[in-house]
Amino acid sequence: MSIQIKGLSLEPRRQTYSHIARRFGEDRPATRYEEATYDVQAVTNFHYRPIYAPEYEIHDPSRTAINMADWYVFKDPRQFYYGTYNMSRASMNETIERHFKMVDERGLLDQIDADWMQKVRDYLIPMRHYEWGANMNNILICDYGYGTQLTSAAAFSAMDRLGMAQYISRVGLAIDGNTGESLEQGRTDWVEVPYWQPTRHAVEDSFVIQDWFETFIAQNLALDGVMHPLVFGEFDRASQPHNAMGITLITQFMTDWFKDNNRWVDAVVKAAAGESADNKKLLSGWFKTWRGRAEEAAAPVAGHVLGDQGGEALKTVLDQLDARAGQLGLEG
Repeated sequence: MSIQIKGLSLEPRRQTYSHIARRFGEDRPATRYEEATYDVQAVTNFHYRPIYAPEYEIHDPSRTAINMADWYVFKDPRQFYYGTYNMSRASMNETIERHFKMVDERGLLDQIDADWMQKVRDYLIPMRHYEWGANMNNILICDYGYGTQLTSAAAFSAMDRLGMAQYISRVGLAIDGNTGESLEQGRTDWVEVPYWQPTRHAVEDSFVIQDWFETFIAQNLALDGVMHPLVFGEFDRASQPHNAMGITLITQFMTDWFKDNNRWVDAVVKAAAGESADNKKLLSGWFKTWRGRAEEAAAPVAGHVLGDQGGEALKTVLDQLDARAGQLGLEG
């Protein structure tokens, strides 16, 4: 007796969810990213206005002076939703864990010149407080922002910042043999040492910006565009003659993250600036203001770490940031 197994091809009644079909059409299969981000935010049937800001709806585009015909043009080029974000960061975390293990097993931190190790304590450990501030700002963007594409990506970025603060804490513990001394000193430096005060001032001022899109420009474009390439780029290059490869390895996540996060930041700024002349003018003004604050903040830190070479290193970083802003459509 022979048995024949036949296959049947069943056509689904529709290819995707109705909110995607309304945007792209019934017959177009959607990606998981599109299903998780497009038109997900509630826009009707709000039961109350927030008591702390009754002039706004819970989700309200008027919380920013930026105007968009469609708030879902801020597509993340990485197409992060919960699944893809976690897979990406898990892979990056595995790499940094291997680096920490290698540095520990080979005693690479013990090989760093003593005077440069003190510089590392001075410039790196206080950055955990900067990253905490960046976490707060991106959570605000997630809270007050409009459109799931943008707010979900801001939430992911916020968690990245908290993770980097924790990585820096691990570096401090590795430096001081898990005593916590470096972390205590880093906090004291952040709130008391003169060369860190302009940075702390800028971060704290960013907490009280009223327009969430200005917060986006201040934190993710201007401040990050100066502090990250300075600390994890210029300072790291200057550390190589001091046998500091161990620091390079255990801060690699920050370097990789900055390149990755910039893809999203640039896409958002370029889309907003390209929407209208009014948007472009607003964004350019915000960038000019916070680029100046970032330069003012970074100059004393650069001078402390690099001495006479600090000004040149900062100029290199600022030139790169200005060129990047120009490519995004911002005016100087």
